[in-house]
Amino acid sequence: MTGPRLGVVADDVTGACDLADAVRDAGGSAVVVLGAPGPGVDLPPCDAAVVALRTRAAPVARAVAASVAAASWLLDRGAAAVYQKYCSTFDSTDEGTIGPVADALLDLLGPGAVAVGTPATPRAGRTQYRGHLFVGDRLLSESPLRHHPLTPMTDPDLVRVLGRQTARAVALLPWEALRGADPAGALDRVVGNGATHVLADALADEDLDALARAVGAGGAGGASPGAGGPRVAGRPALLGGAAGFAAALARAWPRGAAGPGPRPEDAVPRGGGGRALVVSGSCSARTREQVDRFPGPRVALDADALAADPGGALDAVLAALAAAYADGPGPVLVSSSADPDAVRATQQRLGVRRAAEVLERAAGEVAARAVRDLGVGRLLVAGGETSGAVAAALGLGVLRVGPAAAPGVPWMTPVDGPAVAVLLKSGNFGGPDLFTTAWETCP
Repeated sequence: MTGPRLGVVADDVTGACDLADAVRDAGGSAVVVLGAPGPGVDLPPCDAAVVALRTRAAPVARAVAASVAAASWLLDRGAAAVYQKYCSTFDSTDEGTIGPVADALLDLLGPGAVAVGTPATPRAGRTQYRGHLFVGDRLLSESPLRHHPLTPMTDPDLVRVLGRQTARAVALLPWEALRGADPAGALDRVVGNGATHVLADALADEDLDALARAVGAGGAGGASPGAGGPRVAGRPALLGGAAGFAAALARAWPRGAAGPGPRPEDAVPRGGGGRALVVSGSCSARTREQVDRFPGPRVALDADALAADPGGALDAVLAALAAAYADGPGPVLVSSSADPDAVRATQQRLGVRRAAEVLERAAGEVAARAVRDLGVGRLLVAGGETSGAVAAALGLGVLRVGPAAAPGVPWMTPVDGPAVAVLLKSGNFGGPDLFTTAWETCP
């Protein structure tokens, strides 16, 4: 059986969904595999298979082991190229996982392998210039990401950031090279000068398209099934970055022949209908805005109460949720989203990891019991770690990617599993009214 054109190892669930949506929007088909896949997991035909791990904030050794296992699983199923998905805001501290995971995947691909990628995703307002990442018109270090509770981003120079995570040489492929006459030759020269990790500037989709051509997407350089994967300067290449570069790769795939997966229009999932629930755990500025704009009933998740009496506090949340549904099918909002000062205060009382674990466990349990006991069949989850916890609690496995409620936030349904439509969104994604409008596109 022909494998996927692209096998993606994603470091969180919502990032996996974002990339899958970008591939679908570019004309390919995609599935998301939630969690480390076992040998008995079947992979449906698709152009891109995205394994969604929860490794962004995990200990490095655990992140490396899970990522290598996922990449090996994808290669065993015929993936033509391996792609390391990380956040478009490069969420990672000096002790983070992006560099160590990339090094391990390079070792998996073989001697001399090089990594080429970029977090730039212009459709989400993420661009890179002179190695510096911008969020909209602000440097990363001047954006709200500088206050991220787990991965505060205070250095916008990504060459410098990645260089602190790996002992291998990191270099920049500048914007001028991508806009020049020979981007592939420029990339080869950067690698020839000793770089193992290459981060590319990009200000627009045309820059990402040039990078895709430079690594041979579309077959020119071997990024097609059976050709041994993409190569740069004659070396095996690990591709990487956010959704933008993956979309450019998908745009470069030949359109003359059908790919290994069904066309997107033939793969629209069907959900289970029923009541609608929003579970919000992200504390990003955009999610807090979405929470503030939500006009319906809401129930709070309180970390202190959950830590003091997990069973009793959870029962109280479920009782309040059931009462809210007495007035209609929803949506109802269950939220632990809070502003940075409130988050810091909670972390000081409970500890950073303890606070996160308490809220994530509660979010997963609320979602699972709402689907099982309260007739919820449409579920929107805000926040990467929250989405991972909810997906695990529901026992979701392989998800078919369907229509998007906004760029990067597609509705999905399980290939096998509960009859529920899920939207797992990054905290920063979606318009201010997403919690109200998302249901219009729910399959």
